[in-house]
Amino acid sequence: MNDSHFGAIEEKDTEFYVYHVLKGDVKTENHYHSSAQLVYAEGGIVHVFTDLKHWYLPARCFMWIPAGTPHYIFSTSPKVDLYNFYFKKGENENGFFDEINIYSVSHLLREMILYTKEWDGKITKNDETKYYFLKALKGILPEKRDKNLAFPVQHPFPNDEILLKVAQYIHANLEKPLTIESTAKEFGMSTRTLSRKFKEILGMNYVRFLRALRITRSLELMIEGKYNMYEIAMMVGYNSLSSFSNIFKKVIGIPPTEYQQKLKGQD
Repeated sequence: MNDSHFGAIEEKDTEFYVYHVLKGDVKTENHYHSSAQLVYAEGGIVHVFTDLKHWYLPARCFMWIPAGTPHYIFSTSPKVDLYNFYFKKGENENGFFDEINIYSVSHLLREMILYTKEWDGKITKNDETKYYFLKALKGILPEKRDKNLAFPVQHPFPNDEILLKVAQYIHANLEKPLTIESTAKEFGMSTRTLSRKFKEILGMNYVRFLRALRITRSLELMIEGKYNMYEIAMMVGYNSLSSFSNIFKKVIGIPPTEYQQKLKGQD
């Protein structure tokens, strides 16, 4: 994924712009644009960083990024399709279009997004069919988004150099116990110092940050479809399926088996 299309998005007659990255490298520099962006993931989890949060966009969900919001995107999932739509801000738009958030797609909205798979570039009124199709797609977003499978795992991500290294270490070793004591020792600092860094820089404690990374990784593994729930629990650092299920339900709102069935039900 490259940034060469950003200039075209800013052109005055670009009411709609389509830029899909299919089975390709998903990574951008930090940027913003005068158009709002709809990002839809199919086949993996995409990471979206804004000034305040690290968002996790899973497969079969879309993220709405309002115009003028600084952000950058990347994915480590090997088979992710990323669908990007850019919409110029219209007059008298309702509150939905001013709020950054992630939603699961309805069946109708997913089919409309996938219909554009071969589209690319600027869409103007000269291309009447595509133009009014995208106008309709944007118009139904506030109504056709699915709130029943929303993805509530977002949190601040460290911009502090040391804490960023700690976060990367945690992400690479999720199958381990990873107590705050063992992690602090790994980086040659006291438990108190590491705890203070998390609270002062991220406004959250170590355990909550670790839990969010584990649950996010479990969702990536569910989407891959290669492992049973017990294997997933072990791979993200839980010593029993019951403890994993309890934490998953606390974070996501439903048990992991039910969430997995919902994902399958959207095929």
